[in-house]
Amino acid sequence: MTSNGELNIPDIPAISGTTQEYVYKRLRNAIMLGAIEPGTSLTMRGLAERLGLSPTPVREAVRQLSSEHAIQIKDNRRMMVPLMTLDRFEELVSLRVVVEVHTAKRALHYMSDFIIEKLTEMDNRMDELIFERDLDQLTLLNQAFHRTLYMANPARASMPIIESIWLQLGPFQRQVLTRLTEYYEIDRHKEILAALTTRDETALQDAITNDIRDGVLNSGRNLLVSTGAA
Repeated sequence: MTSNGELNIPDIPAISGTTQEYVYKRLRNAIMLGAIEPGTSLTMRGLAERLGLSPTPVREAVRQLSSEHAIQIKDNRRMMVPLMTLDRFEELVSLRVVVEVHTAKRALHYMSDFIIEKLTEMDNRMDELIFERDLDQLTLLNQAFHRTLYMANPARASMPIIESIWLQLGPFQRQVLTRLTEYYEIDRHKEILAALTTRDETALQDAITNDIRDGVLNSGRNLLVSTGAA
């Protein structure tokens, strides 16, 4: 929610396509970004009013997001962003590690100095965003960092799987970030960049694994235990 109690659905750049595709991508972005917290109650009418659209394209977009486990449709026709449980959280984090390590190792064979320079610029900007506590832009840029790395591989077959995991983790991961007083004791992105520069596959695997686990795992566990969601 925004400060005035309005549902927070950030704008996205204009896209070519149907209104339903626009609604889907905008809601998907909001959920992946964590702008809509787990447990937030949603209604078709409320979403349509917030987006300034008729319920029909919203209904179709919600149906698609429900099939991706990003929105839970309740028996009383109300909807919500699913709450996280400890088992589901650990499963999603484990999947992130397996799939993203695989994808990073495949991308390493196509890595160029130009891409590494681009990733370095992103990481430097992320350092500034951490200091500024701009969590929206930090989350977006973190996703862009990983997406840029993984898409160096022209096949890109695992990206839909990765983004599906990000979508399911996004709302809870944002809750974790909001409660962290410090973000990373060790900058794992620097380790990723070093491994890419030396083309060291083992070091890249370790850096990706540690980046994912340091970023959310222990803090997420603690938050779920403290709130009784375990």
